[in-house]
Amino acid sequence: MDETGDRVGIADHDNDDKVSSIGGFAFVGRQHEVGLVLAALRRPPAIVLVEGEAGIGKTRLVHEAAKTLVGQGARVLTGFCHPLREPSPYGPVVDAMRKAGKWLPPVEDIPRSAGALASLLPDLADRLPSPPPRASDARAERHQVLHGLRSFLGAVGPAVLVIEDLHWVDEATREMLLLLSRDMPEHLGLVLTFRGEDLPPNLPLLGSAYRRQPGTGGIEIHLEPLSAQAVQELARDALGDQASTALGNVLFDRSQGVPLVVEEDLITFSEHGPHHGWKSADLELTELPRGLREALTERLAVLPPTAVAVVEAAAVLGVPATEDLLAEVAGLDSEQGSRGLTEALRATILRETGPARYFFRHILAQQVAYRRIPGPPRNRLHRQALTALEAQPAPPLVQIAHHTLMLGDREAWRGRAEAAAEQAIAFGDVGTAATLLRRILDEAGLPDDLRSRAALALSGIAINGTDFVTNAEVLRRILADPHLPVATRGEIRLSLGIVMVGHAGDRAGFEEIARAVDELADRPDRAARAMIALAMDERNGGPEQAWAWLERAEIAVRHGPDEAVRAAARATRLTLLAREGDPGVWARLDRLPRRSDDPEVLRQIARALYNTGEIAIELGHDRRAARLLAESGGLAHQGSPYLESYSRTALLRLETLAGDWSNVEERFTMLRREYPDITMTATDEALVLAVLAAARGQHRRALELFTVASAYGETESQVTVALRAAAGLTTVHLAQGAVQNAWSIAGNAVATLRAVAAWARGTGLVPVAVEAALSCHDREAAERLAADAERGLGNRDAPAATAELHMARGILLGTADPAAAAESYSRARQLWVDIGRPYETARADERLGGALAAAGDTRAAARLTEALAGYERLGATHDFARCQRTSRELGLTEPVPRGRPSYGGELSPRERQVAELVAQGATNQDIAHALFLSPRTVEQHVAHVLKKLGATRGHVGEALRSGRDLDTG
Repeated sequence: MDETGDRVGIADHDNDDKVSSIGGFAFVGRQHEVGLVLAALRRPPAIVLVEGEAGIGKTRLVHEAAKTLVGQGARVLTGFCHPLREPSPYGPVVDAMRKAGKWLPPVEDIPRSAGALASLLPDLADRLPSPPPRASDARAERHQVLHGLRSFLGAVGPAVLVIEDLHWVDEATREMLLLLSRDMPEHLGLVLTFRGEDLPPNLPLLGSAYRRQPGTGGIEIHLEPLSAQAVQELARDALGDQASTALGNVLFDRSQGVPLVVEEDLITFSEHGPHHGWKSADLELTELPRGLREALTERLAVLPPTAVAVVEAAAVLGVPATEDLLAEVAGLDSEQGSRGLTEALRATILRETGPARYFFRHILAQQVAYRRIPGPPRNRLHRQALTALEAQPAPPLVQIAHHTLMLGDREAWRGRAEAAAEQAIAFGDVGTAATLLRRILDEAGLPDDLRSRAALALSGIAINGTDFVTNAEVLRRILADPHLPVATRGEIRLSLGIVMVGHAGDRAGFEEIARAVDELADRPDRAARAMIALAMDERNGGPEQAWAWLERAEIAVRHGPDEAVRAAARATRLTLLAREGDPGVWARLDRLPRRSDDPEVLRQIARALYNTGEIAIELGHDRRAARLLAESGGLAHQGSPYLESYSRTALLRLETLAGDWSNVEERFTMLRREYPDITMTATDEALVLAVLAAARGQHRRALELFTVASAYGETESQVTVALRAAAGLTTVHLAQGAVQNAWSIAGNAVATLRAVAAWARGTGLVPVAVEAALSCHDREAAERLAADAERGLGNRDAPAATAELHMARGILLGTADPAAAAESYSRARQLWVDIGRPYETARADERLGGALAAAGDTRAAARLTEALAGYERLGATHDFARCQRTSRELGLTEPVPRGRPSYGGELSPRERQVAELVAQGATNQDIAHALFLSPRTVEQHVAHVLKKLGATRGHVGEALRSGRDLDTG
């Protein structure tokens, strides 16, 4: 069984041996495993991992499964990783996709994002949409390629992507496969084969811990050696009657069940078998250790010298090569080289691996052939390979560096390896570049200038990567080098800090950035970049510290040549002004240029628009926020996928604030599938869905979601996530009557609010914190908080925070002065109407109605009726029930007449509420709490719902969606 998946060709000798006539070996001993692979791939999306030692039959297993699937109409694309290769971004995946042209639909039916693959697939470029604008940096470009890959695979239709020998994968392809595994296209099967013992130490298969995502199936298979019975079956199929039991025993003992070794012995036996006077004992007496090494040596011994020379040249080159190159390295003329290659192919030592390219059947065979060449002729071959490769029109720098290293010239190797890394980076193959750079940095006695260049290049690769855990570890290893110059250390430390803060949400990264400022003292532009990053750390020193860092940065770059750093400073100044609710920020923002030929300047413009757009939501300028976020998303689409994802996430949040609660979870799921490594999307999803769960009375789910968001908010540099989560937790605990828990959470959050002076950004905390304090009889704390908020909002343009302050004032006035409380609630209500937030408007209406009723004002019923209508439109079941109860208790709702109306087989309005909560997974206790009903009443309603819908509890949602309930509500 050949690891490449091809059926192994046997030497074309004129004899009657069956192994010669069949042209390959039987597939034995793996029927169970192939069944598992097929079962997984028939239920996409699915990921299949096949692990095993060299020669164990991984590729043959996948080949057999693929053959079955192809016979059933499936589309299988296969790519291979290689241990020594020239730069080619995402080479194994690109190799696989090149074969998909015949399955592509018309170009107009292919998503535009697939155009990002045009440069990688030049032969298919005319079949793909036009490429998108060039990305602003390597990270953005890789996101374009990833989105393009998913679109391409989606256009191909149901398919299986096979990547072989993942232990040799480059970092860029590993990242691509990691992200693809986290967000699999719906009809894709992904198969990865690898040798576990050859994975880089301490590095998981895909760079991060691999876990199949919800909804993705698959299986992990570890191939074990064949049994003695399977080896006997393999021999019998190959040799017929010549395969005695004694021969089978010899084959098994020598191979220990490794199929590749069995096959090599079978080839040897077929060439020297009974027709030549051989018996099984003769095979055993050859003393071949497990078959492979001496089997190859013996087969080489019968080849003519020209064939041996070609085989040795192939072993030294280490990669598939042309006939001419093999002849040149072997020192043969064209005719001799052709004869030698033909003999090596007939002996099945070499095979054709691609158009006019030849190599060994298996990497183990290459290693055996290489090691048997004595030192002096081996060095001569390396020198001849160097001469031949350097004379090529496009010299393969990676191979040239390899041969230089094999000749022991480490000084020359350093220069050639650095040149090869630079070429790889230019080609976008950061995986090959990273491997070369790490090998350079591992060198003892490395000159300081080369160490600096290699370390900086490697840090640049890491900071633009998408797997922040692995990248941060790479940067830490570089920093551990005691020989790094100080300025180089500062550059790398800055990169590490940005990776930690920007991608991992780890505030500890700011400590690294602060240290980098001092280390970059001789590089003012880079030091300024670090200061700008520190200005965004809202938790450390508050606004005063942020402005101090920014002003230092502006002074450092005022007369410098780096326009991108000045653009970053401008974006940060606008961000800080918006945070404070400065009324002048909008005019300054209107004057911000929207165009630039510099991709980094353009990215900073998009960053300024996004930051101010998101803050505009917190301030309560929702319409302005929508415009800014749409604009930032449009600019970011040209080369900053991260910013585009941030903008789209904020816009989705804005839609929910505007009252669009339909299919929110599905819309967030679609965003996360597009941007699986963006933490912000998952965090905002948790906060938004938690608010909706609380409004519907699903308090346990709301608590879980708010807690998830709170955990992330504690590590965030900006406080609003933590404050929003704390406000939500406080609200739910108050609704459950857990007032001590509510005030404990709110009190801690208020301390943070005061420390960072984030008064202008309405997070919902102030009114619920006031309510929690009053519930715990701490009126002094409640009044102090309201007073602090009022002072903090002086001369600030912050409609949302102002509305929240009015709500807090109304809660403070309470029943002591209901008319004044009603005035505060009325002001809050009007602000929410002006901002455009119907849920907040309904809550203000409910508070206002209660205050008016306490003041004896006849307008109370109208306000409560308006609140009920608002809650009903939104689907805020719990709020509706609470408001309805309040209205009844105040005598503002007419009592229900005796004798309920008959709804026949349709659901009553109350039953519909119950059914919707059941469909959302609520328990009877949850429903009772949400709708302010007794458990016994809920039991009766649930029984009626199940009977009318003809469904079990787990299928109520499906019944509602299918229209079995004819009531349109």
